[in-house]
Amino acid sequence: MAEVLDSRIHILNDDDEIISKNMQVQLEQSDSKEDRNEIDQPPDEWLPITQSRRGNSWTATFHLLCSGIGTQTLSLPIAFLYLGWFWGIMCLSVAFVWQLYTIGVLVSLHESVPGTRFSRYLQLSIAAFGVKLGKLLAIFPVMYLSGGTCVMFIITGGGTMKLFYQLLCGDCSSKHPLTTTEWFLVFITLATLVSLFCANLHSVALMSFLGATMAVGYCTILWIVFVAKGKLDGVVYDPSEAVSSESGRVRSIFNALGIIAVAFRGHNVVLEIQGTMPSTPNRSSSKLMLKGVVASYLIIAMCFFPLAIVGYWAFGNKLPINGGVLMAISTTLNYHMSKPLLGLIYMQIIISCVTAFQIYSMVVYDNLERVYASRAKHECPKLVRMGIRIFFGGLTFFISVAFPFLPSLALIIGGISLHLTFGYPCLMWIAIKRPPMKSAKWWLNLALGCLGTALSVLVVLGAVWNLVCRGLDANFFHPR
Repeated sequence: MAEVLDSRIHILNDDDEIISKNMQVQLEQSDSKEDRNEIDQPPDEWLPITQSRRGNSWTATFHLLCSGIGTQTLSLPIAFLYLGWFWGIMCLSVAFVWQLYTIGVLVSLHESVPGTRFSRYLQLSIAAFGVKLGKLLAIFPVMYLSGGTCVMFIITGGGTMKLFYQLLCGDCSSKHPLTTTEWFLVFITLATLVSLFCANLHSVALMSFLGATMAVGYCTILWIVFVAKGKLDGVVYDPSEAVSSESGRVRSIFNALGIIAVAFRGHNVVLEIQGTMPSTPNRSSSKLMLKGVVASYLIIAMCFFPLAIVGYWAFGNKLPINGGVLMAISTTLNYHMSKPLLGLIYMQIIISCVTAFQIYSMVVYDNLERVYASRAKHECPKLVRMGIRIFFGGLTFFISVAFPFLPSLALIIGGISLHLTFGYPCLMWIAIKRPPMKSAKWWLNLALGCLGTALSVLVVLGAVWNLVCRGLDANFFHPR
């Protein structure tokens, strides 16, 4: 948009007469869509992620544990089934160190620009790659990952509720049984009710503490039970026994790498969690966040490694490929495990899914409320917030019922957004920090960024290959 201003000038001609003339001066004004969007951004105090900045290293630890440990951990022994002892432990260790490094990169970039806090993954992506490219690279993967994870919580949590009810009621469950769809509805109703009482991310801290306790609890109980019960008879630990053909062997390796990579989740909410913390010139939020990261990932390592190693030791080649340890305890071990203990594990999984739902859904709420506040020019009213939460709950419920086979596509779904964990943080570090080209840090982050993107492509290709070979039971609108 250009603004034209009239300006009168005076000229002295050859006859010494003063002549006045009008001159048009054109002033260019910045009116690009990008600038308007920057101006129209609502204050952080209006949005649920940054509405409260009273967090600390304790709440960060609870959030990271609750969002980082889930039922995907129960599939880690399957990766060992395809890789064997040495390569299984090696790949799990490399992935753990790699993703821990990228979390440290995200934490360091949170306040990398003086006077600015990047409290959302999308904001950091825009700062690194520009508005258009930043949105293109981040907005879909972040929203897709957050929404897709919530759908997985409904399918897993609702299915576990059904198992828990059948375990408790026994024969009475056959008289008036609830369908799987109805159990999904029970789960999403409970999760949505909880979200109505959680106005912002910091208010979820108590729920995160409960979810973290439950997640650590069932992981620890499971590997202790496996040790106490011992391994199954006739267990074989040779990866070649799991797959016979050479092509199947390559395909299984791709899937094993995907299982390990997808097990590490939560990078899309790390900046959001740090955004709940206060920051002062004397003490930045990075110091508090790093304490939470170290504490939480020490505990996560104590859950992931024992469960993967002991689970593979206990089941070996007899581990169910579909469902992993969760399927194993529901079919093989339930005859040897007491009902109270098995019921406790089911209850912990349900609570963990409900509480983790609150963290991942908060990213979606924040984006929807930001759109509303940008257009309405005021903070989102309570009724609108309730409507947003109910709408999102209904949408995820519909998707879970329409596509109940999504857990079978977990590697494809997770692989598409895997670069958010292993690739983008390193590339964003290069774009923002601008280290000397070809320095050690430049090469390290460039290599990890490219490898992370390549890993994402590799996992998706392996999952699609596996899907073509094994087929898919696409039971649309018929949850089992």
